[in-house]
Amino acid sequence: MRDFDPDPDLDEEESPEPPGHVKNTSPGSIIAFALVGLVLGWLLRPVSISWRGAAPTVGWLPVLALVFVAVIVCAVAWSTYRAIHRRKQRLEPHHAVNRLVLAKSCALAGAMVAGGYFGYALSWVGITDSDLAKQRFWHSVLAGLASVVIVAGSLLLERACRVSDRRK
Repeated sequence: MRDFDPDPDLDEEESPEPPGHVKNTSPGSIIAFALVGLVLGWLLRPVSISWRGAAPTVGWLPVLALVFVAVIVCAVAWSTYRAIHRRKQRLEPHHAVNRLVLAKSCALAGAMVAGGYFGYALSWVGITDSDLAKQRFWHSVLAGLASVVIVAGSLLLERACRVSDRRK
């Protein structure tokens, strides 16, 4: 007996992506992570003042740590690009997976951290009459910019790991 198929077009769907394929990080997910970080960073000052009586400080150490991570991610992206696209070297599968996971995780975490620092900086706008408030504002802005560089470097690393299937 023949099985009844109510929708014959379902069998003709596009074939799924090949096994082992990792999709690009979508701009929507990066924006969503950044917005969540922005809201949480903006809420940090009023909540911490109501609980502890003082807002958290942002020193140079977090800023420098984020700059260090940005340099590492960008260096890995550059060396991967040179190896794959310039010297035409083949990247071992486990190295490719490691770099793609690094790129995706750093892009999403960097977006949330950037949003958090920019949100915290926005919470100080209009209250920059004291030196400590100005310091917190500018350190937060610099940390947010370093996080944006992390996101950009991560997306470049993800792009560098991509190899076209066209044979010449």
